[in-house]
Formats: sequence, C-alpha cells, structure tokens
Amino acid sequence: MKKIYSAEFKAKAVLELIREEESIGQISSKYEVHPSLLNKWRKAVIEGMPELLTDKRKRDTLIREHEELVTELYAQIGELTAKYNWLKKKSGINPK
Repeated sequence: MKKIYSAEFKAKAVLELIREEESIGQISSKYEVHPSLLNKWRKAVIEGMPELLTDKRKRDTLIREHEELVTELYAQIGELTAKYNWLKKKSGINPK
C-alpha cells in the first residue's frame, strides 16, 4: 500500500535535508523515507522557490488574466455551439 505524506511532513524533512546537519541516510532513517524520495522532494522545493518569492501582485495579475481568458473562451465555445445547432436544425442535416 502506498504511503501518503502530508505537506508539513515533507517540508520538515526537506528543511533538515537542506540544513545539512545530518546525512541523507540519517534523515532517511529518522523519517522512514527512502533517500530517493527525499531527493525528489528537495528538488521540487528548489525548483518551486522562485515562484514562492515572486511578487504576489504580479502572480495574482497573471492568475486573473488567465481566468478572464478561460471565461472568454468558454463563452466563444457556447456561442459557436449555439450557432452550429441552429444551422444544423435549419439545414435539415443530421450528421452522425
């Protein structure tokens, strides 16, 4: 059975790993986690750091712009679907 670790557990283990006060083997034994999994978590933390340190206003602006684009695209899909159905009904064509 696959074991699921909480974000807090992972953060605590990776923080100890980054501090380098103990070897990866010691930390692995302490938390009962395979060393390769610890390395995977450390890599994810290091790769995700730039986003954590990004200006929150800029990130919020990008998220808002993305949501507006998605809303606009869904509206276009709805409009085109309605036009397609209307044309299909008026033409008498019933594609299979």
